[in-house]
Amino acid sequence: MPMSVSTGIGTDLREIPEKARLYERLGYDAVACGETQHNPFLPLTLVAEHTERMHFGTSVAIAFPRVPHISANIAWDLARYSGGRFFLGLGTQVKGHNERRFSVPWQPPGPHLRDYINCMRAIWDSWQNGTKPNYEGEYYQYKLTSPFFNPGPIEHPNIPVLVSAVNPFNARLAGEVCDGIAIHGFSTFKYIKEVLIPAVHEGARRAGKDLSQVQVRGGGFIVTGKTEEEVAKAKERSRRQISFYASTRSYSNVMKIHGWADEAAQLHRMSVEGKWDDMVGLITDDMMEEFCVIGTWDELPTRMKEKYAGINTTISFSAEPKNPDEEAQIADIISELKKIPTVGEV
Repeated sequence: MPMSVSTGIGTDLREIPEKARLYERLGYDAVACGETQHNPFLPLTLVAEHTERMHFGTSVAIAFPRVPHISANIAWDLARYSGGRFFLGLGTQVKGHNERRFSVPWQPPGPHLRDYINCMRAIWDSWQNGTKPNYEGEYYQYKLTSPFFNPGPIEHPNIPVLVSAVNPFNARLAGEVCDGIAIHGFSTFKYIKEVLIPAVHEGARRAGKDLSQVQVRGGGFIVTGKTEEEVAKAKERSRRQISFYASTRSYSNVMKIHGWADEAAQLHRMSVEGKWDDMVGLITDDMMEEFCVIGTWDELPTRMKEKYAGINTTISFSAEPKNPDEEAQIADIISELKKIPTVGEV
């Protein structure tokens, strides 16, 4: 499959129509919306309405606060409305946020997510093919419906499902029961190559899948700008974001593979103490090089090729043009990024 290029669409509903039309005009293949401060699905309804070609999806929606039936229903409606352009990206979040932010009891996240996806697919099969609801898993069940509650078949029922993964279990799950993986930004390229991609391929082989058909999206931080000054500012924003993620104990394996276990432990202690500003100083330039692709717009295609060639099927590049000349430059960059070889082409 050719390399596709995506970007974030944001969450301000007032801006979505204009931004969606612009991104499609620039040549983006897809846009995505994450779940941080706002609902990730509402903006995508506007994307569907105001575009014709671009794919779009969640990157990612948090799974467990929504039961499978709720996610299945939202995805079904967006797939129907957009003519099959929607993809569903799911993430587990960590224990603390599930329990203390979303009020969701914590279960082993990998098996929990597997059951979630299997149940959701059983629901879709029932709606599309009229099969009797008969799913019963460890955490979820779907054994009851009626015509009154069944939305019925749609033209594009094969909705791509991707899961976010930082650890090997979920990476294997992405390859085995999903259409691909949405690699978390907090992943060094060494960790991606040595841990996550082998796990995705292992899962795909278990399911008898062609590796070239497994989507690999994201990974790392893209630090860029039109000028060196803009790059420097973007670099410091990413440094702060990396310090936040590195303080999360669930992500410690990424730090350990580089020998940064002590730094990860220190960052966690500082986060508990609320020392968010002080944490930034622990993220060195060497760490930034491992986590990021850094360069001006002109440098970016070459540097992204060095990092992503032969690994990804989708890469992300975000830029906000201020005038027609910048729009033309960004369109050229997107065109160059699409030439980066994907899985099986290197």
